[in-house]
Amino acid sequence: MSFLVTKQAPDFTATAVMPDNSMKPDFKLSDYRGKYVILFFYPLDFTFVCPSEILAFDKALAAFKAKNCEIIGVSIDSQFSHWAWKNTPVKQGGIGEIQYPLVADLDKSISRQYGVLLDAGIALRGSFLIDREGTVRHAVVNDLPLGRNIDEALRMVDALQFHEQHGDVCPANWTEGKEAMTPTAAGVAEYLTKHNN
Repeated sequence: MSFLVTKQAPDFTATAVMPDNSMKPDFKLSDYRGKYVILFFYPLDFTFVCPSEILAFDKALAAFKAKNCEIIGVSIDSQFSHWAWKNTPVKQGGIGEIQYPLVADLDKSISRQYGVLLDAGIALRGSFLIDREGTVRHAVVNDLPLGRNIDEALRMVDALQFHEQHGDVCPANWTEGKEAMTPTAAGVAEYLTKHNN
């Protein structure tokens, strides 16, 4: 969870079901160096909140890709379960042809490395923003009944990229196009004077 922020994202090699429904047995997180990554964990295939999140990430995929950001989903299910869920129509509780990889964490090692594995053996709804150098820059973990906000995940990508490009920091409720803050005492005073009257 938060202890991973500022540290290298734990690398892994696992089997993933790819966008074209092929199974890639040597899928590696480190293959995504040079791109931003949202790595998200969800409890189980064929459940309730999970498909809403998976489909919401898929619906926003073009917006993430436009920012050089890839989406990768992980659960403790097998690749065969992922494949079956992808091949189940949405109207029947499936997720259809989502266009990002789903990683099989059957031995639960990836969930354990990221600190999201519950004693019950399933993962909490953990989301990790990883930068182009493989460093975790943001992490949020929800309990099982609480679905993620995909717009907030996209906002964090925007904020990280803005900071990298300009050096300014992003204050509360910052969104792309809004004024940021110079990270100095004078910059803080100027920003707060303008925005808190």
